[in-house]
Amino acid sequence: MTTVTTPANLQTTGSSNDSPANIRAIEATGIEKSFGNVAVLRGLDMTVRDGEAVAIFGANGAGKSTLLRLLSTLARPDHGSISIYGRDMAQGSETARLSLGAVLHSPMLYGDMTIQENLTFFGRMFRIPELDARVHEVAGRMGLTRRLEQRVRELSHGYQKRAALARALLHRPRILLLDEAETGLDEPARRVLDGVVAEHRGAGHAVVMTTHSVERGIAESDRVLVLAGGRFALDEPSSGVTPADVTGLYADPGDA
Repeated sequence: MTTVTTPANLQTTGSSNDSPANIRAIEATGIEKSFGNVAVLRGLDMTVRDGEAVAIFGANGAGKSTLLRLLSTLARPDHGSISIYGRDMAQGSETARLSLGAVLHSPMLYGDMTIQENLTFFGRMFRIPELDARVHEVAGRMGLTRRLEQRVRELSHGYQKRAALARALLHRPRILLLDEAETGLDEPARRVLDGVVAEHRGAGHAVVMTTHSVERGIAESDRVLVLAGGRFALDEPSSGVTPADVTGLYADPGDA
């Protein structure tokens, strides 16, 4: 038996034939989530492996953002379990967060603090070595160097999204969770985002993304999932999926 060490000091144990493609970065089993009397996720199962980019599609209200909030530890399922590199989130969500970098609809930044203050604050939480250099590195990557001293609340939506991406990348997470991360970005920033996703995949890490751009999601992923009726109606390699295959499975969650 060999042990593969992942960031966040999480460990996955397997055979001597283990490779990134065989390591389960995320495993969700029997996930259920309701809001009041409305069931959003109904016994959902999913697995994401290292080195894999997964695009999740679905109609508005299908539960895509809810699922990513659960995966990012910002919410808990009503039933079922989620594990990160074999560690059940219910047993140690704080440890799991070290392997996760999330960009959700909220930028998760402090509006009255500057970009640099935000990044420094989060960097100290993650105990990042040589933090100042790392802050400037990710800020430069996202085109934020000249705006580091600007308060987040003064930024446009697009630059807030850039700052959220910088925060998500700051601690070099093994898993990226991107909920419509391209929304509000101009074309140069979208190209940077595309490069981040490609580099993450190339480094053998995992990406889970939602997007309303079906063509873009298929092109940038290895696997396509379509969420409908609280479960996945499609789970196929991207190479064999067309946009019509995806949109044909959309359903109004109110009819589910």
